[in-house]
Amino acid sequence: MKKILLIILFCSFGIQVVSQIRSINDGFTNPQNGQGIMDRQVDSLKGEVKVKLSGKTKYTDYKIISQDNDTTIVDTTLTIKKYYKFNFTRKDNFELLAFHNQGQTFNKLAYDFENTSEWPDIGFKAKQFNNIDLKDVNYYHVPTPTTEIMYRTGLEQGQVLDALFTVNFSKRFNIGIAYRGLRSLGAYRRSLSSTGNFRFSFNYESPEGQYAIKGHAVNQDFMNQENGGLTETSLNAFLIDDPNFSSDRGRLDVNLNDAESVLEGKRLFVEQTYKIIYSRDTINDKDFSNLKIGHSYTRNSKLFEFKQGTASDFFDTNRVGETFTNKTNYLVHNNQIFLDFNSKYVLGKFRVKSGYTTYNYGYENLQNNLVDIQNNRLKGEAVSFGADWRGNVKNFQVKATGTLTPGRGRLSGNNLLVSALYKKDSIFSIKAKLHINNKMPDFNFLLHQSNYNKFNWDNDFANIGRRILGGEFESKWGSASLNISNIDNYTYFDKDGLPKQHKKNINYLKAKVSKEFKAWKLRLDNTIMYQKVADGSQVLRVPEFVTRNTLYYMDSWFKGSPLLVQIGATFKYFTKYKANAYNPLLGDFTIQNETEIGYPTIDLFFNGRVRRTRIYFKADNISSFFLKKNYLSAPNHPYRDFVIRFGLVWNWFI
Repeated sequence: MKKILLIILFCSFGIQVVSQIRSINDGFTNPQNGQGIMDRQVDSLKGEVKVKLSGKTKYTDYKIISQDNDTTIVDTTLTIKKYYKFNFTRKDNFELLAFHNQGQTFNKLAYDFENTSEWPDIGFKAKQFNNIDLKDVNYYHVPTPTTEIMYRTGLEQGQVLDALFTVNFSKRFNIGIAYRGLRSLGAYRRSLSSTGNFRFSFNYESPEGQYAIKGHAVNQDFMNQENGGLTETSLNAFLIDDPNFSSDRGRLDVNLNDAESVLEGKRLFVEQTYKIIYSRDTINDKDFSNLKIGHSYTRNSKLFEFKQGTASDFFDTNRVGETFTNKTNYLVHNNQIFLDFNSKYVLGKFRVKSGYTTYNYGYENLQNNLVDIQNNRLKGEAVSFGADWRGNVKNFQVKATGTLTPGRGRLSGNNLLVSALYKKDSIFSIKAKLHINNKMPDFNFLLHQSNYNKFNWDNDFANIGRRILGGEFESKWGSASLNISNIDNYTYFDKDGLPKQHKKNINYLKAKVSKEFKAWKLRLDNTIMYQKVADGSQVLRVPEFVTRNTLYYMDSWFKGSPLLVQIGATFKYFTKYKANAYNPLLGDFTIQNETEIGYPTIDLFFNGRVRRTRIYFKADNISSFFLKKNYLSAPNHPYRDFVIRFGLVWNWFI
């Protein structure tokens, strides 16, 4: 909470400092409507900034730049897609099934094998849904200081706040500071969540654009009290809607009373480029242009900690000690050099690259002396080679990136991603893509140690092979996507929580269709997903159908239309399937064969926009009043009951 208050004070201080700007023209207008603002001139004698309105600055000048240098603009509109993303992850969770408290983990309704990293990670994936990866950090270019505040109430006690402040000190130098803090008590015993994500980013370009540097620092921590789910007796009381517990879920007994897990992450990233040959000519006039050398450095560390005040038979009856803390740490250094250039011979931009990576994963010392495991750490290094290409081939925009890490080490493998986009004006676009990835499973599948005897292993698994062929269609009539995945050596945790590799091929099909219908001031937004798993459904489990349908009214209210409103209901349903069970000691999910989960939920909402502020009121799961109490997020873990929550997103352009 102290960190959240510091961010608010920092943003307020920034507003007060910039408010010292003296306007020369009272005709200053809102940058959102595309009129207004400003050329700056610094009066060093008076110590203030004079603003001369030029009429050149538009809302499109407020830019958000991704890690891959794709650019979007700061968007303050109110859409149903933004409503779907109004949660603590700031992402659409259509393919996920949330646990009851925000800040907890998610079960999976579908799998995305496309977004796979080149190298194995620490693992403990159930703890990483709120993790901000390298590609999630944005850079900015704004003509005036810009702030965004996102706030949402929590369950029982607490809230989530995501605050961003970014400013350009010149046209070529920008910094951005952001912090996302969350604390929510939850409705059940031992379900407190407390997380924090700090981000600092910067980018600079020399006056002639010859030298450029960008980078970011990220510090994250995710703490959850772990209750292991409801006991068998309490779960039965929940399912039959026992009136003794319906109004106070905290009276239900849980399996763990003093367990806690923490995932911490720190990352430093810096990338520099220097143009050797600089030309403003088109690539058709020059054999080579914009020849540029560069270097990037990434330091990424993570730590997973599971601690328990009193050991429990819930995990294993055989163990060492009754009070313990198990810490798993992971550190990766990556240095990459690259050469960029444009050429008519490659029809676009081309990059060749080479990297050197070291990793260090494991434990400070052996955690259990009753098991026959002598290795407490995995270390290694690898050299990789690759190339990236962006170009136009007739009417197609083509992107390709490939990396090869030779050898027989734990980082050896390859990664290839190719996509081709065809766009017909604003009518429709078609995208085809191919992704081939071969890498070792995450490190927690290879080496894991615990005071519980059963959860100790030192494995020598084969690389996981993934081949994904997909396509996307976008148009004014709707959108559709299709992915077909073929997987070798799929790695998972079995019903006993032990790592296994599936020796047969798995074929996984995922098809999704979205369409919004409009009539008068009413709209119906629909998304339907179909999935099928062949030759592996016993280890890769998904519901066959998932649907989300939102019926809402949208209109502007009052004279002059100062308020835009959305009022409606969202229906979501997924067919029954044997959803994975959550194991807090592993920080991951395991397969199970006893419980099938599948049910509908209905949420009501009232959204509004006043100028650049979006306001959200939501009544979660009103279906709990009239449908069966069979809504679970995982075996023994109920989904949330009816709750009303409020939040807003507020942008300031100073």
